[in-house]
Amino acid sequence: MPKSAPDLNFVAFNQDYTCISVGTKRGYAITNCDPYGKVHGKNEGSISLVEMLFCTSLVALVGGADSAANSERKLQIVNTKRQSVICELLFPTKILGVKLNRKRLVVVLEQEIYMYDISNMKLLWNTDTSPNPEAIVALSSSSDPSYLVYPSPAPSSGSLNTGSSPPLPHTPAQSSGDVIIFDTLTQQAINLLSAHKSPIASLALNSTSTMLATASDKGTVIRVFALPSADKLYQFRRGSYPARIYSLAFNQVSTLLAVSSATDTVHVFRLGKGLEGAGRGGAGGEDGSEGSEGTGRTGSTSGMVGGYEAFVDGRRKGSSGSGSFSQRSLRLSRAITSGAGSLSKHLPRGMTEMWEPSRDFAFAKLPERGVETRVGISSTLPQIMVVSSEGYFYSYSIDLENGGECTLMKQYSLLDSNDDVNGSSLGAD
Repeated sequence: MPKSAPDLNFVAFNQDYTCISVGTKRGYAITNCDPYGKVHGKNEGSISLVEMLFCTSLVALVGGADSAANSERKLQIVNTKRQSVICELLFPTKILGVKLNRKRLVVVLEQEIYMYDISNMKLLWNTDTSPNPEAIVALSSSSDPSYLVYPSPAPSSGSLNTGSSPPLPHTPAQSSGDVIIFDTLTQQAINLLSAHKSPIASLALNSTSTMLATASDKGTVIRVFALPSADKLYQFRRGSYPARIYSLAFNQVSTLLAVSSATDTVHVFRLGKGLEGAGRGGAGGEDGSEGSEGTGRTGSTSGMVGGYEAFVDGRRKGSSGSGSFSQRSLRLSRAITSGAGSLSKHLPRGMTEMWEPSRDFAFAKLPERGVETRVGISSTLPQIMVVSSEGYFYSYSIDLENGGECTLMKQYSLLDSNDDVNGSSLGAD
């Protein structure tokens, strides 16, 4: 079991990594990431889940006790600005996860998923699932397109284009690394993707719902797929030894992917513009055997680099030249990598894996191992951020040109102040 602060029940980032939500034995709090500071809090009993809708005043709360007032089966939608409860919903079993975007709210139970229209809280859809005690799902932060991705227990045999969720056999446990891609607007399952051979451990969608990152319970290989086609774009090796993956996070412009795990290292992988081969090591399948039904091609992400990364990209272009023999060889290898899509049609899967991207571009060392973590990437600064089950917030500076080890810039305790904050400085609903 990961180490955790005795008073802490829950900690997570909001959809764009600008705020942190914290649930404790006494209540909940919302903290701003930059500048760091608590902006809202209430001490009204144990809270097990706190999910925000970006930086608006709409917050979803789930109790953390057996009492009726703070039941783990009761969901409250709260307006923090008006200090009012918008609605309450009671579910048949414990609520394990809640996800929101501007059109949909998703509630995850151990063997069921419910989806609501967030504008009127009307139930739109629900389905039975295989046991999902870790509430492993991903919901688009974008409103259109908007996908819900969740594990499927059934081995995939190709694309799925039916008008509803595929039938799920009654099995005692999740039996595959397949995921269902469900369109929340049309309420149709649009694809059934074989992402890994081992059960899924973590899922993440990028800000535009055009990429899906996946990790299995082995945790050695991270894959990125295009949506809605489910073509494989990238494959990264986190490490040689298995480790539990706790979270995956894209930056806002989908050029970086951060991964936190049960180790003391947070890995950052680079996406786009043929840079995927610039990692720090060799490639290969997960423990030499993990495969997927993706095409194995490397996708183009032209036009996706922007913001603070444009400066680095410009410097790289400006300094490019003939270079040394080793530099020319590196450029050639990257060119081969970027052409892996066409090569993969003619090579066995084992050889295709050799051309694919490898190890991390950058990494951050946490002060302590054995803690559960969630990672996010700042949309305004070259920084990665980590929150831990021990109640700490870490901010690291990342060198976007050279990569390597990230520098710890800030560290705060999320549990230092548990007092109520009257009112709220969150955005209007």
